[in-house]
Amino acid sequence: MDSRFDLNSNELGAKIGKRFAGVSVAIKGSTLPKVTQELVSLRASQLNGCGFCVDAHAKDLAAAGEPAVRVNLVAAWRESTVFTEAEQAALALAEEGSRIADAHRGVSDETWAQVRKHYDDDQIAALVYLVAMINAANRLLVITHTKGGSYQAGTFDGVAN
Repeated sequence: MDSRFDLNSNELGAKIGKRFAGVSVAIKGSTLPKVTQELVSLRASQLNGCGFCVDAHAKDLAAAGEPAVRVNLVAAWRESTVFTEAEQAALALAEEGSRIADAHRGVSDETWAQVRKHYDDDQIAALVYLVAMINAANRLLVITHTKGGSYQAGTFDGVAN
């Protein structure tokens, strides 16, 4: 199935999209490690069933030199040995922050304590905004049926520059 609607070809959609991209540029420019940003984005996108974003973040991780085992195990990170404690805290935040409507009560105190342990205030701000923004992006692309498979690694970096 083709995409239902191209938000960027609509004048209002493009105007809103520019502002949306501005937040993403600020997150990309933060001190939150780029690999952590991609891992979080990939995990939230997996949970939300966003084929385009799963494709994009998996390819960007691979292009950044991440081993296939780490990319492939993001979906089962709790049952893996290849992620640091800091990355595990970020992945837990991504899951709990994405599953608010699934009878979860938001981010647990345990997860928040782990995030506080591993990240400074600026990194936490970037991480919280990242979880919110990737969830919003997932929803936009799932609603419009934007499919995965055609993303070229590094495309988002071009937008940020």
